[in-house]
Amino acid sequence: MNNSSKNVIASISISGEMTLNLHSLNNEGGEGNQIMTRQLTILDKDGHRASVTGISGDMFKHIHASHLVNCCVESGLPLSDYSNKLDPNRISADELKELAGDANQTQKDVIDVLIKKCSICDIHGVLITDKVGENKSSSNTPRKSVIEFAWTVGIPDKNGTETYLHTKVVADAGAKGSATRSNEGQNIFHRPANYGAYAFICNIDVYRIGLNDISRTYPITEEERTKRYKAILQSLLATILNPKGAMTSSQKPHITDFKGIVAVTHKLMPAPIVSAINPDYRTEIETIRKSLNVISKDAVEVYSFDGLGKFSEVIKDLYDAEPYTLA
Repeated sequence: MNNSSKNVIASISISGEMTLNLHSLNNEGGEGNQIMTRQLTILDKDGHRASVTGISGDMFKHIHASHLVNCCVESGLPLSDYSNKLDPNRISADELKELAGDANQTQKDVIDVLIKKCSICDIHGVLITDKVGENKSSSNTPRKSVIEFAWTVGIPDKNGTETYLHTKVVADAGAKGSATRSNEGQNIFHRPANYGAYAFICNIDVYRIGLNDISRTYPITEEERTKRYKAILQSLLATILNPKGAMTSSQKPHITDFKGIVAVTHKLMPAPIVSAINPDYRTEIETIRKSLNVISKDAVEVYSFDGLGKFSEVIKDLYDAEPYTLA
């Protein structure tokens, strides 16, 4: 493959500001009959401390994985039994044993089989804690994720939370009492409803799709890598348009805006990221782009977007590219 082509992508980053209303995508648990919203402490650009609500990167990674499984099924991409069932363990040692369980095999061989056998393990990473068959060097075999999500954090002075009373509708609730053990009585509890502008960060090491980090080789074909790349982008767009986090059955987020910058590199360097916690993040990324393109000509492109529609157009424009391949 000619990696000098602008249709070849090594890395993608998204630095954005997402406006969410009346959501409860991530909580810390309950205290009595009060569901506690997740609170974070951050520093702004000027070093001032602020407490904000947030959504963990684990949550967005889970949402992306659930969409990605559907894309893999639709595209005929390979999945392990666990991943196909959305089991967080991803893959079992037994599934790897037949092809990489011989005593003469190494961790490199386990990673090769893992990449071939499961697209989710390749893209979202996994840690195989069990020993694979007779392979004595295979315990705690790691596969680092290709896609990374940061905490999605509220921007100070643009973020807050409220609580509201929730009750279960029960016929003759007074006669049945409150919170009976049979679950027939009335339950009263308080739920959070969060709102605000949130700084969103995501990075995709496109060149690592299908890459065995130990041998620095690709055990799958270029065609297979390109199909996985397309599935990642399609699932990422679905993640933004339809986040399936906590309590979405009755508190689907009102996503009113998403704006920011998608940065893309065509050579082997990371796409620049600056958090929207910094109000000048767009200017910073543009300055970085100019500097990197002086160092390596035409290495970086940036796409500015204002709104979900424009973001979908950026993803569409990137969809027909191909993953960068290590020489």
